[in-house]
Amino acid sequence: MKEITQEEVKDWFRSLQDTICLGLEKLDGKSTFQEDRWQRAEGGGGRSRVIKSGDLIEKGGVNFSAVFGATPKKILSALKLDEADFFASGVSIVLHPSNPWVPIIHMNIRYFEMSSGVWWFGGGIDLTPHFILKDKAKEFHQLIKETCDRHSPYYYPDFKRWADEYFFVKHRNETRGIGGIFFDRLSTEEGFSKPQRWEFVKEIGETFLPAYTRAVADLREREWTNDQKEWQKIRRGRYAEFNLIHDKGTRFGLDTNGRTESVLMSLPPEASWKYDHRPKTSLQKETLALLKKNIDWINVV
Repeated sequence: MKEITQEEVKDWFRSLQDTICLGLEKLDGKSTFQEDRWQRAEGGGGRSRVIKSGDLIEKGGVNFSAVFGATPKKILSALKLDEADFFASGVSIVLHPSNPWVPIIHMNIRYFEMSSGVWWFGGGIDLTPHFILKDKAKEFHQLIKETCDRHSPYYYPDFKRWADEYFFVKHRNETRGIGGIFFDRLSTEEGFSKPQRWEFVKEIGETFLPAYTRAVADLREREWTNDQKEWQKIRRGRYAEFNLIHDKGTRFGLDTNGRTESVLMSLPPEASWKYDHRPKTSLQKETLALLKKNIDWINVV
């Protein structure tokens, strides 16, 4: 069986970043990505690419990184691992749209390896609409399920449930959005081989562009009001709360001395926190009512 090398993983993630950035520039139609290359003093580095003030995307980031070195003690303790050097590589994406009818999208796929022989894949893709439209939620989940089903009938139900649990804003008692899938520390459990896990992760990465293209269709040109824009800012605030308080990827990036600007690129350009804010419209109320775990979005009525 062909061994999957660090170079192969790194090169594929770097190529995926190129493909997605080109696709997003074409989809946006106005703005292009600005690239910052950075080096990590302890080993490795990456390419951070940010797009802003576009026709579709108000602010977005598509980051690639490949870092290595001694594993920080904080990481060893959190993951309950013995001391060894590590290598980690991946692509992370967050897009904040201008139009409040268009959802926020996030994807992260990554590989982690240690000199002790420990390795795993992690990641996921999820959607955070400011206004939940059931037909768009169904379409997104159906596409993700089709991708998962090509690799295992258990992937979608298991990883969808994992996403519901992970993307949960505990202090608000609501999910971050309509979820998607989330997975972590995928290794050889249930008899899967490393190449099988790798092929799955690659196809999730390749699903991003079609998933986002479908998610924005028929919405990007929809007219919006000042009240709807203010609601978008409030929902962005909830998104920021999750990323700063609960997100493990944010903590991992900061704990491994990653580039702060890159780690925090997921934050929106503008957000609002209004004291004791209450929804004003039926769609706002319905959106809040649907920010729950365990909704069957494919069969939602």
